[in-house]
Amino acid sequence: MKLTADAKGTFAIAPTPFHDDGRIDERSIDRLTDFYEEVGCDGVTVLGILGEAPKLDAAEAEQVAVRYVKRAKKMQVIVGVSAPGFATMRSLARASMDAGAAGVMIAPPPSLRTDDQIVGYFKQAAEAIGPDVPWVLQDYPLTLTVVFTPAVIRKIVMDNPNCVMLKHEDWPGLEKISTLRGFQKDGSLRPLSILCGNGGTFLDFEMERGADGAMTGYAFPELLIDVVNLSKDAHLPLIRYEQQPGVGLTVRKYVLQKRGIIASSAQRKPGATMTATAKAEVDYLLSRVARFDKRANLGPQSSAAG
Repeated sequence: MKLTADAKGTFAIAPTPFHDDGRIDERSIDRLTDFYEEVGCDGVTVLGILGEAPKLDAAEAEQVAVRYVKRAKKMQVIVGVSAPGFATMRSLARASMDAGAAGVMIAPPPSLRTDDQIVGYFKQAAEAIGPDVPWVLQDYPLTLTVVFTPAVIRKIVMDNPNCVMLKHEDWPGLEKISTLRGFQKDGSLRPLSILCGNGGTFLDFEMERGADGAMTGYAFPELLIDVVNLSKDAHLPLIRYEQQPGVGLTVRKYVLQKRGIIASSAQRKPGATMTATAKAEVDYLLSRVARFDKRANLGPQSSAAG
């Protein structure tokens, strides 16, 4: 069954198994596919960044993709088809879909810099693979160095009807999810599945912001399915939230103000600010910590003597 904007759940990012001498290990591909199905994954994505796709030649890439697709019985298989040239992209996409893949995933080349270049590239890529091939837009600026604004993502999705999913791996990226879902509420963006990567680090909050699930790699993918219930350290979720690049100081100052240690959470300009949603998330995390650590039971926002 082809991928649609209704896709949700857990899609494991599959590695490409090799023998010690570097040959593709097809029997391990079979065992890995069976494992993902047995633990309850809804799908699997192959030949992504963690699939070591750049290390494979065209014939090997097709061999790996087809092997996964043919082995999967209950899961949807998405094949990463990113390539320097559209001819190679088209060939792998067609071979994968002919074998029964649900769709393909396309990442931006690092050379893209402007919004117009980004939009133009994906329009050409979508034309290359064909209008009948559903595809996933991979947004992974930390590795790929290409930054998509929510408006650019909206433009790509609206320009290309066969773009049905966003693989969201921006960090920090919670506000991006909220913005995209806001576009859908105001009617400027059509339905779009959003699955999140980055090892599931922020999956609980990403789900609360409107994500549909996870598409990431982890040696225990079965745990991603119920990741919200996994936190064993009450402080760990708040520590993790505070470590987001670019927003960490804002969160830390907000909590210090709530603790009554500093009078204001303000930063000198230029500086980040916290949205009401972000503040609510931090307050929720504090309430979780307070169950085990009374120091986090802050109640209404406190204020230090000015």
